[in-house]
Amino acid sequence: MKIIIAGAQAVGKYLASLLSRNSSEDIIIVDEDAEALESLGQDLDILSFEASPISIKALRAIDTQNADLFIAVTNDQEVNMCACGIAKSLGAKQTVAKVEDYEYASPKNESTLKKMGIDSVIYPEMLAAQDIINGLKMSWVRQRWDVHGGALIMLGIKLRENCHILRRPLKEVCGATEPYHVVAIKRGNETIIPGGNDTLELYDMAYFMTTRDYIPYVRKMVGKEDYTDVSNVMIMGGGKCALRTVHTMPEYMHTKIIEIDPQRCEKLNDLLPGKGELVINGDARDTSLLLEEGIRNTQAFVALTGNSETNILACLAAKRIGVRKTVAVVENVDYIDMAESLDIGTIINKKAIAASRIYEMMLEGSATNVRFLMQARADVAEFTAQKGSPITKKKIFELSLPAGCTIGGLVRDGEGMLVTGGTQIEAGDIVMVFCHNTEVKRIEKLFN
Repeated sequence: MKIIIAGAQAVGKYLASLLSRNSSEDIIIVDEDAEALESLGQDLDILSFEASPISIKALRAIDTQNADLFIAVTNDQEVNMCACGIAKSLGAKQTVAKVEDYEYASPKNESTLKKMGIDSVIYPEMLAAQDIINGLKMSWVRQRWDVHGGALIMLGIKLRENCHILRRPLKEVCGATEPYHVVAIKRGNETIIPGGNDTLELYDMAYFMTTRDYIPYVRKMVGKEDYTDVSNVMIMGGGKCALRTVHTMPEYMHTKIIEIDPQRCEKLNDLLPGKGELVINGDARDTSLLLEEGIRNTQAFVALTGNSETNILACLAAKRIGVRKTVAVVENVDYIDMAESLDIGTIINKKAIAASRIYEMMLEGSATNVRFLMQARADVAEFTAQKGSPITKKKIFELSLPAGCTIGGLVRDGEGMLVTGGTQIEAGDIVMVFCHNTEVKRIEKLFN
């Protein structure tokens, strides 16, 4: 597959690193910034081309007419949209543009954008808002990932002293009769695909696969029953991500937004959906202000400023005050591990979320809902088993799956179910696969 990425900044760089894991892809990245391209070339073995992404001459020179996927992710949405239009007119099969305004991500404008040569758009703030809301709905969960609309659910949970299944072999605590599986464990900087003799340890991040009905059971097993459901949320920063988060927030959640810029506060009052949100002009780094605004009665604190360090420190301060659920946008990849080690809660990285969505587009039709989990350095994906595919011809224990790969469960006729080694996957099954150090495209071949 020939892939062209326009833009060598944050999302482009991260996307290139994600895609370059598959050596069979022909990837070219184009940008006017020679320094950004040089930095990218030091880290990744991909082709780069110094030119404007909206230069017809340049796009012809890099053979855009034969591109299977053209992705425009510069920091300028107008450039992205224009580049996609040119690429499509030259013959690119599929185009994707990163946008900054919700207007372009609205479904009602999809047909208009297609006429302009833009097949799909990526709006990182909206994708991040969805992840934030998922985190707030379950205050005791760090990450949640739904398979087939929630028929199966993967929960990333930080294990504490009151977890009931610590230090016991997994074959004892989540055998064939238990309604959950542990599909992966993140311990320090190591990701483990566990076997029956592995154990869960204190402060592990464990990834559980279960069905919707048994979420309360998992909650009890990990000792999280004392976590209060979130009804009051305090948000630090009133940017686009905060706005989209409030717009998608359930009715039962009440929100206070603390924004330091008085003009932005005025604009927020005009843009918010009018569900009782309160906008406060102030600096959320001021502990006295947080106390005055009732942070002790707040179940969740969400830091969404454009500064990763500020967000991390603010979440630490909120935790010290007593807030149990904290969420931070951490855009600087170098800070991800530090933020996790500081135990600040749910970490959101918009470029990783956007890159995961684009990555899904380059896979065949059998793979959907693909997500790269930054903390675990692993992919999770839904695959649909095609008739006559290799995955349907043997039981799971006979498949010889690549190392670092495990099947967490499947959905059959709309019903989620866990699997064992003796499970036979059938055509039409939607299968959840967790991959660590294994290319998703290698697994994809089993389903086609």
